[in-house]
Amino acid sequence: MLIDYWRFACTNPRFLGFGFLLAFLSSAGQTYFIGVFGADIQAEFSLDAGSWGRTYMIGTLASALLINWTGTFIDRLDLRLFTTLALLGLCGACLVMGSVSSPLSLVVAIFLLRQFGQGLCSHAGITSMARYHDVDRGKAIALAAIGFACGEAMLPVAGIYAAAALGWRHTYYIVALVVLASIGAALWLLKGHGERHVLHLGALAERAQGGHSVDYTRRDMLTEKRFYLILPAMISPSMIGTALFFFPTEIAAAKNWSSLWLTGNYWLYSLVSVATTIYSGTLIDSYGARRVVPLFLLPLALALVVINLSDHRFLVWPYMLLMGISSGMYFTGLSALWAELYGPKHLGAIKSLTNAIMVFASALGPALVGGLLQWGMPFSVVMLILAGFCLVATALLVYALRTPSS
Repeated sequence: MLIDYWRFACTNPRFLGFGFLLAFLSSAGQTYFIGVFGADIQAEFSLDAGSWGRTYMIGTLASALLINWTGTFIDRLDLRLFTTLALLGLCGACLVMGSVSSPLSLVVAIFLLRQFGQGLCSHAGITSMARYHDVDRGKAIALAAIGFACGEAMLPVAGIYAAAALGWRHTYYIVALVVLASIGAALWLLKGHGERHVLHLGALAERAQGGHSVDYTRRDMLTEKRFYLILPAMISPSMIGTALFFFPTEIAAAKNWSSLWLTGNYWLYSLVSVATTIYSGTLIDSYGARRVVPLFLLPLALALVVINLSDHRFLVWPYMLLMGISSGMYFTGLSALWAELYGPKHLGAIKSLTNAIMVFASALGPALVGGLLQWGMPFSVVMLILAGFCLVATALLVYALRTPSS
């Protein structure tokens, strides 16, 4: 398996490196990075957990609404231009975040970080892998998605230490400089993309002439019932995972752990996520996403049960391991699934919609969990409710993928 990955990576290292880089840089707008500054931000603006969650929700919802439109530009603009605009926007978002002066400006900063980081940078990295690779789509998405896992492993802990030494504002100023400097690297990695795109258009034309084209438009996708049956499973990782990464301080307090002990073990989550991503990429190329994806939420449901078993500090390890398995399958499986079900021609528009829905779910998660905790619901009950949601979503997903297209 690793030999197959090595051979594949050697055939086009630059383009695969581009996918990895964009996924990694998206960390500046991902919850696992923003969340580590939550306690400092709450203290500075006198926000409780519920208010902070709602602030995050408003900014994220605004991003979800806009990305449904901005994400479609990847189908019409040259990928090099789209990438440059996304990274410039992320750089600006980091500068805004570092200079916020009120809860209102904090909403604007969250909106920009989510739009350009979690939204457009992730969109560029993963959609390009799914679009321009057919036979090895699973491997391409898997290698790019390692960028997310590396960000999750390295940046939360780095953010904690940087905030302690420099403050959370200056930390975001430094991130802005890193993103700005990365634009040149991204364009270098896309060298020769014009020829790649011409070949891609030629392949689409051949498929259409041969009668093998299955290219749904976004409107076509919205008219079939399978999409709506898949929807609960699609939103579960964003809704639940975002909430868990958003409230590390509250989770640690509920388990009598230190915040550093919890975030310091994100490396295990990321390591398992990388291993699962790589393995699931091979499975998808061999058997198809429809056969690999259906059970990806079960480890997450089990993680939510396991964390309730005890307050022992080493329980964090099986919790992180199980979450990492679900995350690794999700990173690779869902992106490959859209391409399999609906074709690559309109994949940018389709994924901009699915990304918008997932961003919406990621906004709902912190607000929902923060509200439940604020109302006094025990942490264990909240986790079990989320586990039950995963089980229901899994049943609907299995049914959907056994249902013919309508």
